[in-house]
Amino acid sequence: MVQLSNATLSQLPEAVKRPGYDRSKLTPGIVHIGLGNFHRAHQSWYLHRLMEAGLAHDWAILGAGVRAPDAAMRERLLAQDCLTTLIELDPKGQSAEVVGSMIGYIPIEEGNGALIEAMARPEIRIVALTVTEGGYFIDPATKGFDASHPDIVHDAANPESPKTAFGAIVAALKIRRENGTGPFTGQCCDNLQGNGAILRQTVVSLARLSDPELAEWIDANCTFPNAMVDCIVPATGPKELELVRSLGIEDNCPVTHENFRQWVIEDNFCAGRPDWDKAGATFSDDVHSFETMKIRILNGGHQVISDVGEILSVKHISECMEHPKIHALYRKVETEEIMPHVHAVPGMTPESYVDLIEERFSNPMIVDTTRRVAFDGSSRHPGFILPSVRECLAKDMPVEGLALVSAAWARYCTGIREDGTTVEPNDPFWADLQIRALAAKDTPQAWLDNRLIYGDLADEPRFAGPFCTWLSMIHTQGLDAALDAYLG
Repeated sequence: MVQLSNATLSQLPEAVKRPGYDRSKLTPGIVHIGLGNFHRAHQSWYLHRLMEAGLAHDWAILGAGVRAPDAAMRERLLAQDCLTTLIELDPKGQSAEVVGSMIGYIPIEEGNGALIEAMARPEIRIVALTVTEGGYFIDPATKGFDASHPDIVHDAANPESPKTAFGAIVAALKIRRENGTGPFTGQCCDNLQGNGAILRQTVVSLARLSDPELAEWIDANCTFPNAMVDCIVPATGPKELELVRSLGIEDNCPVTHENFRQWVIEDNFCAGRPDWDKAGATFSDDVHSFETMKIRILNGGHQVISDVGEILSVKHISECMEHPKIHALYRKVETEEIMPHVHAVPGMTPESYVDLIEERFSNPMIVDTTRRVAFDGSSRHPGFILPSVRECLAKDMPVEGLALVSAAWARYCTGIREDGTTVEPNDPFWADLQIRALAAKDTPQAWLDNRLIYGDLADEPRFAGPFCTWLSMIHTQGLDAALDAYLG
């Protein structure tokens, strides 16, 4: 067993690819906040690929975090020189490589002083984030900035010792402005439509609360490119740890991923960028069409099946696709209520994309849990499901399937599966959702009255009617009966 580190790269098994470049000569150009599995299988991989080609050696990544759990990840990664083993899981075969594009991890401390100092350094030209869809302080009802959140109130009152990543970004940009260092690009890598615009909204709005002139400077000088990111990356657990050990590697934070990646980026970088297109990324002026296709069909498809799978105690996404009724639910909702509102993009029709996602979801090598995919429904349903509902209603098309999907989410949030097992809290707002879900057992409308999620859809009879019918059926007859009724 080889303990992963710079010193042991030459000792890795021959079948495992390892960096072919001299990591000691890399210099940082990117600070990335949120060093979860997705970043290390996606943006970090693209940069690693460029480095393998002799490019972008001045764009290495400094990892960063602002939450207490990030400290444990920092310790694990620093112990192995910030190297990560990526294991590609494909029915046709398994492969592994060690990625070396990250060269350090900024200390995590109260007030985020070290993070601010790092982002203020002139060689840092991009600050990127993967902090989950629900991490951008968006008001669910208005989609505007939520200035009332306690962390935002703190950062507005204490701009030099912020709690949030965005407060740290504002503080660093203030130093750069004062020192004449200039702006950097803020790069969102989360699954949000218009993710760059959302990041701009959060940063500029927060800055405006404490320093309106700085906010204007940020808005005028920094760039926030929109992007679509895509790769299915399961969480790391005992199975993944055992898998990397079976390869002869002791890696305490390996990452498994599918044999598919896509990154479509708006080419809008105020301080330069790596040539990610030379590693397979796409620069496009029409990111919106790509992200609409992906968010509606892939992310929406995940929500179509994950809550249903959880209720029926189907543990993995690939097993959902093996389940005849869940698979049929996926096909029917996707083709009848989601796909009609998605436009083709270069090289891909909506019909082909639905088939591609079905194939990717069905990959038995990817052990992606329904629980992981069902996490944070309070962000994912408004972001991935309800836009399709609104499109259907605007075109006077039925929403029976999407209403059933929402009803399944409400049933899931009662906290009990149909086999009687308990669902552990799986949403930042789980306590409130569970109260509403239990009330909706007798009065389904109580779920829709969560205006922060549903807004005026709660009063729309073409959606509320089938939703209430489905939820009543699920509670009185069971989810199987509801699926049978919908599938005909």
